[in-house]
Amino acid sequence: MNRIRLASGAAAFALAASLAAPAFAGELAGIVADESQTEALQSAEVVIEELGRRTVTARDGSYVFADVPEGTYTVTARYVGAPPVSFTVTVPATGRVLQNFGLGEAGSDILVLGQSANLASALSRKRAADGVSDVLTRDSIGQFPDQNVAESLRRLPGINVLNDQGEGRFVTVRGLDPNLNATSLNGVRVPAPGIDERGVALDVISSEIIESIEVKKSLTPDMDADTIGASIEIKTTSAFDRKKDLYVAKIGGSYNDYSGQLTPDVGFDFATKLSDNFGVSGGLSYYNREFESDNVEADGWEQDGNLVYAEEVQYRDYDVERERISATLGFDARVGEHTELYLKGVYSEFNDQEFRRDVIFRLERANVSGTGTNAVFDDSNGARIQIRRRVKDRFESSKIRTLVFGGESRFGALKADYSVSWAKSGETKDGSLDPTRFDANFRNSGTQIGFDYSNPRIPLYSVTGNNTGFRNPNNYGLNSIEFTQTSVGEDEEFAARFDLGYEIATDAGTLTIQGGSKARFRQKDFVGRFEFWENDDLTLADVLGAGQTYRLPGLDLAPLPGFTEATRFFNANRGAFELNEIDTAIASNVENFTVDEDIFASYLLGRWESSKLLVIGGLRYERTFNRLTGNLVQFIEEDGTLPGGGIAPEDTVIVSPTTTERNYDHWLPSLNIRYAAQPNLIMRAAAYRSLVRPNIADLAPRTIIEDDEAEAGNPNLVPYEAWNFDATVEYYMSNNGAITAGLFYKEIDNFIFSQRITDPDPLLGVDITRLDTTLNGRTAEIFGIELGFSQQLDFLPGFLSGFLVQANYTFTDAKGLISDGNIASVTDTPTFREIALPSASRHTFNGVLGYEKGPVSLRLAGTYRDLYLDEIQGSAEEDRVVDSLFQLDFSGRYNFTKNFQAYFEWININDAEYFAFNRLGGRENVLQFERYNWTMKGGIRLTF
Repeated sequence: MNRIRLASGAAAFALAASLAAPAFAGELAGIVADESQTEALQSAEVVIEELGRRTVTARDGSYVFADVPEGTYTVTARYVGAPPVSFTVTVPATGRVLQNFGLGEAGSDILVLGQSANLASALSRKRAADGVSDVLTRDSIGQFPDQNVAESLRRLPGINVLNDQGEGRFVTVRGLDPNLNATSLNGVRVPAPGIDERGVALDVISSEIIESIEVKKSLTPDMDADTIGASIEIKTTSAFDRKKDLYVAKIGGSYNDYSGQLTPDVGFDFATKLSDNFGVSGGLSYYNREFESDNVEADGWEQDGNLVYAEEVQYRDYDVERERISATLGFDARVGEHTELYLKGVYSEFNDQEFRRDVIFRLERANVSGTGTNAVFDDSNGARIQIRRRVKDRFESSKIRTLVFGGESRFGALKADYSVSWAKSGETKDGSLDPTRFDANFRNSGTQIGFDYSNPRIPLYSVTGNNTGFRNPNNYGLNSIEFTQTSVGEDEEFAARFDLGYEIATDAGTLTIQGGSKARFRQKDFVGRFEFWENDDLTLADVLGAGQTYRLPGLDLAPLPGFTEATRFFNANRGAFELNEIDTAIASNVENFTVDEDIFASYLLGRWESSKLLVIGGLRYERTFNRLTGNLVQFIEEDGTLPGGGIAPEDTVIVSPTTTERNYDHWLPSLNIRYAAQPNLIMRAAAYRSLVRPNIADLAPRTIIEDDEAEAGNPNLVPYEAWNFDATVEYYMSNNGAITAGLFYKEIDNFIFSQRITDPDPLLGVDITRLDTTLNGRTAEIFGIELGFSQQLDFLPGFLSGFLVQANYTFTDAKGLISDGNIASVTDTPTFREIALPSASRHTFNGVLGYEKGPVSLRLAGTYRDLYLDEIQGSAEEDRVVDSLFQLDFSGRYNFTKNFQAYFEWININDAEYFAFNRLGGRENVLQFERYNWTMKGGIRLTF
């Protein structure tokens, strides 16, 4: 089969090469930049009017037309936000003629600085794109909105951001799970730092080092096919992006209203050409943020008549310090007239020191009474109320590292692209106490606790009996310390690709035949040792700390352990603790796994391009090889039956490594059409087939059997497979603006979901009554509408001409079928219920009101997303739903001089809250509520 594919590709290239170029043909090339020759303009459209030939500029502003017949022509360059510019050019019979362009009004910075430059650049790249896409860019002095990549992306149509502690982390596109997106950095596919995900946590990457982000919503055959949501392509700065050298220093700070701490936010960015053919660029960013959040969580909701109550309620007090370090270094070189080479490296580190102190009411064995929104729990008649007070002292470090060497060579009509790359992501939590637990058990003590659920977000508790015992720290003995001795997850990938294309110039346009291959070698593994330590003499009184920083009204969490007192006591008195070997053996073996995933791909495409029409169609083939290794962990109680017979003399843990291998392939056709009815009216249509491989952690053959219950990975999961369709209309205004509208539809097979199976078949020879695993489901469908509007209002009189407006709205109807409740066996056919797909908000809206005039630049940005389904439970009323959210942010800049700027940012002005709930009993019952308040950032920026 491989030989057939290679032979067919070679035949296609031989056919292309056999078609003769014009007898007398030269080459037309040049650079498109702004009028001041500061910024090279990427994605400017250049057209030879008489021939109907079109191309777009590369990131260094360059363009090339090969095989141009001898003659005189009109050549026009277009860029959003600037009038088109035309020249008359005479092309000789042989050789190259140069024609450079300077766009924009003389003395104007509209294409270089500020919001107007970002808008013009983003719209130009969107207009010039081969497929359906949206783009974010920064201006020539390195200004990029928002504090990390995830938060920047939420300004684009169809994108929703999932927050962690009030800060954007994962990105959903068109209502699809973050794991269905793909992320690349300078063309390198980024592995996921998280242990359980394919989706990349984008809060790891600082926006300070980024030049542009393009969200590609349709695929062409030369792209990796493993995305259904979108391919998120992040690029750092190149020395050839600018016509002039750049050096930028930023010195600032960040202040959170809850923490009251001022922390540093600094960076340095540069791009310089050491010669006409060699340049260096890079940047370094450091951001430290100390903040606090207040949290309520509840679980085990039950209904008794008209009383709906939770069997567990937690009040969590978070104190967090986050540190983000990002660095990039790149080298660009032109080798002769035909080749450009690059070497780019990126390092990003995200450190998260989290202290969490909490009080947990465990009420499942208590007596309960009450009506409506008031419940009372007591410990009479042998009932039990357990109060748990914990402290979490956890340091987590996530890293992303990428390195790529590649280039492009062009010899007349023949063009080659090639690269080799390495990427590695990781997450470590070594040395954390996560958590330390202290329990007090009350029986027949007169303890009585009431809960008022009238505020669905913040249930209030009151102790009406035995308040002295409830508040006495000596009553809380150590349950256990969970010590993370080692927790290392790593995801590493090596890749190599080679693409070769041949252009055939005709009187009507240009035909390109292109083919290529790519190999990816990926390994993801996790190694952890989690120790459980006990000390019957230790109480909460021995590790008390300062008072709470909890601010939710009417709630007193005292007494609480200190932030680090438990950690210091444990490290100084390790000999006083006893290791729980059974719990340690289970936790330290069940999570460990190694998964190898090797992908070999090849493709062939045809590309027809004229001044009005672009058609890209072709076929991609991908073959996947997996080697999956995990552990079967069995816990057998004393006197229980051992595998193969025999009686366990004591509690026993048996660990059995298991390995499985598999391979599969996919044929993936695609078609993208772009039609310019007018130069500023673009219509697109796209149809393509894509896939997303299952989460690696779900594939790993990890199994734990405790008594008659089990949890298991599923190495037999097959990938998501999707047919995707897009249609858009884009109108670009003569000044800086655009109106866009689009429809999209996706049909996904083999949708993956979690499933609980009751009374399953024996698992590995063991009779069990319950199995939690993941399975492939039926078809899911997504239909949606995207609308966008952006406009610089410079046609208005006076000071009003400084206003700029951006807005976009997305409607998403995403539905799928999952099994309804439990099924009796893996061989049974489940009944299905229809759900909204997890993470899919039906309505999302983003709006920006900007103002730029003279030295002042202001921006007020609002983001709204509708509620969405977060987790699927046994029934619809038990499903976890995240409430709608609207967040308002402000940024302002003042240019004292051309080289000196002050900036200010106010994040989450309106104190947007996170609220997750279920609908048991026909009302909203809190599952998680968090409040963070606002953060301010400010400082100065120096440009040289």
